[in-house]
Amino acid sequence: MPTCPPLPEAGEVSPAGGRRRRGRLPRVWLVGLLALVLFVAACDRGSTASESELLVSAAASLTDAFAEIEAAFESANPGVDVVLNLGGSSVLREQILEGAPADVFASADIANMDLVVAADGAEISQVFATNQLQIAVPLDNPGAVAGLADFGDEELLIGLCAPGVPCGDFAEEVLERAGVTAAVDTYEPSVRALLTKIESGDLDAGVVYVTDVAASEAVTGVEIPASVNVTAAYPIAATSGGSNADAAGAFVAFVLSTDGQEILARHGFGAP
Repeated sequence: MPTCPPLPEAGEVSPAGGRRRRGRLPRVWLVGLLALVLFVAACDRGSTASESELLVSAAASLTDAFAEIEAAFESANPGVDVVLNLGGSSVLREQILEGAPADVFASADIANMDLVVAADGAEISQVFATNQLQIAVPLDNPGAVAGLADFGDEELLIGLCAPGVPCGDFAEEVLERAGVTAAVDTYEPSVRALLTKIESGDLDAGVVYVTDVAASEAVTGVEIPASVNVTAAYPIAATSGGSNADAAGAFVAFVLSTDGQEILARHGFGAP
């Protein structure tokens, strides 16, 4: 906490260099003292806000669920300000390993989390949710996409998440299982970036999570057969280099709690 200068007493040296008698202070002194008091209060507020900030790096597919979890956690912990950093899990992993500030890491796959843990960047993780893939198409489905086989049609505009991003790696695994060589037109850095292009009609189809389709009013889903689909496990952990360990532990516990699990279920996530 910053140390602010002590307030002068009534009998101390005046700005003019002379000594004033104790008693009622001149107006200029009152204005100066008021400014100093406001400065001290501002210092204290800034220190408190910094100490209570909790930085959570979370997979983009958790955007809506973690927004609700953020509000619920802050309501239960009034002194904590949760700041969400959302993106592709592989990008978040690199940020953490390169020293970017983060108190909690929630990944859309175990592989990226394991790399962070192995580098001593996070504590032991716990799986808190599961998800599956689904084909997303614009509401009017202009490409008449009926299934994974259509992803090989070079006349269609097809998008996937980039390799290394969990939704991209999972999609490639699903397509391989289905025996489909996709004619991919774009690889996006996160599942929400891919979803945005499908919503706008820039793409005829893409592979996202079932939770992303459920969260959007501008796309509809085409099922992927269970025989080729994959189940994504989502792990969470407090980071080793975080500056708010107590709040990080409390946040992880909240996500794993009954309240946290109910929020995740409302957004379409499966149980761990």
